[in-house]
Amino acid sequence: MSDLSIDMESVDALIPYAANSRTHSDEQVAQIAASIKEFGWTNPILIDGDNVIIAGHGRLLAARKLGMEKVPIICIDHLTKAQQRALVIADNKLSLNAGWDYELLKIELQELDASKFDLTLTGFDVAELTDLFDAALPTEAPDDFKEVDEEHLEHTCPKCGFEFD
Repeated sequence: MSDLSIDMESVDALIPYAANSRTHSDEQVAQIAASIKEFGWTNPILIDGDNVIIAGHGRLLAARKLGMEKVPIICIDHLTKAQQRALVIADNKLSLNAGWDYELLKIELQELDASKFDLTLTGFDVAELTDLFDAALPTEAPDDFKEVDEEHLEHTCPKCGFEFD
């Protein structure tokens, strides 16, 4: 494997992979652009030795939307053509195979919301956020529910330290 380094490259010099099967809606490109504006550039575009994009088609579209002239790239020139084609797919698919710990996700989102952070910058749309927050609220008390004296009620999660109202 060759040494990897992050370089800057002109957006006009980058060539989208013609057989890229991943699609990017205008809405998703806008989300990526908003993420770049908020957090900066956190994930370089991967290219082969001929400037063909292996990973980062959506990031390139977002960079163009933002009017950027140069973007960070990593040249991956040690892969065979078959490995490059497989990585184009794997880079997109592998992240989709992950799951969520919804309890921790809700806590993180609640803490971000409490700090007035724009939750749509996390990639979740308003409907998804509403579903996540609504799922956190019980619709009725369980059968074994017992009234607790407010004075003796713990207001801090013993697991994560989140303070409830």
